[in-house]
Amino acid sequence: QVQLVESGGGLLQAGSSLRLSCAASGGIFTKYAMGWFRQAPGKEREFVGAINWIGDKYSYGDHVQGRFTISRDNTKDTVYLQMNSLKPEDTAVYYCAAADKGPYISSYYPSVISEYVYWGQGTQVTVSS
Repeated sequence: QVQLVESGGGLLQAGSSLRLSCAASGGIFTKYAMGWFRQAPGKEREFVGAINWIGDKYSYGDHVQGRFTISRDNTKDTVYLQMNSLKPEDTAVYYCAAADKGPYISSYYPSVISEYVYWGQGTQVTVSS
C-alpha cells in the first residue's frame, strides 16, 4: 500500500509560479508511473501530467502544455509539478496518483484516471485574477 501526500498548494495571483510536491511512502516508488490530476468545483477530475518510472518520459493535458512540468526524484520518493504562468482557470484541488500496471516499463505513463490505484488527499491551488 502506497501513501501519497501532496504539499505546496496556496493562494496566488495570475501569472505566478508554484511547485507542488508529492511524497510517497510504503512501497517501491520506482515501480510506479506517477500522475497529477486536478478537480475544480462542479467539474470532473482531469488529467494534468504523467511521468514514467525513471523520469525521462512524460505527457501533459492540453490545458497545461508548455506551462507545467512534471518531474520526479527517485532518491527522495517524490514527484513534483512545476506550474508557471498560472491562470484563474487553474484553480482546483490537485492530486497526485500512482499507477502500477507497468512496473519498470519506460513507455508506461498513463493519462487515464482508471490506471491509477493510489491517490493522495489533494492540495488546493487558488489563482486570483
